[in-house]
Amino acid sequence: MSVKNFFSQEEKNKILQAIQQAEKNTSGEIRVHIDAKCKSNPVVKAEQLFNKLNMKETQLRNGILFYLAVKSKDFTVYGDKGIHEKVGEDFWKSITEKAVNKFKSEHYCEGLVEAILDCGLQLKHYFPFQQNDKNELNDEISFG
Repeated sequence: MSVKNFFSQEEKNKILQAIQQAEKNTSGEIRVHIDAKCKSNPVVKAEQLFNKLNMKETQLRNGILFYLAVKSKDFTVYGDKGIHEKVGEDFWKSITEKAVNKFKSEHYCEGLVEAILDCGLQLKHYFPFQQNDKNELNDEISFG
């Protein structure tokens, strides 16, 4: 099975809707990338993808990448410098644990959706949505 088919179209739509809903709370930019396997450290891989997807090009350096490798069961949330300077490790742990707890029972879509929505609510405190906010990054799920 191709990694592009890991989620049904309905699930992909739910993830996309979660990204769009979360971004209504914050000027932060959220993306999701799905790989089959992660052959290195997932944080290192997420950082490489973050750069490849030009996610550090946001004005406030407030992009977040949700990275999931489905076959190797690796997951991480990687945030840009602007966010990392404002939130502590507990922020990243909280978001990650929310998703991983759902993943354990193979509820991958639900885990991503809840973590994305929670991320948007939490980022609202540091990067509130602005009236002149523009969507700086593509919201579509990317695949490895």
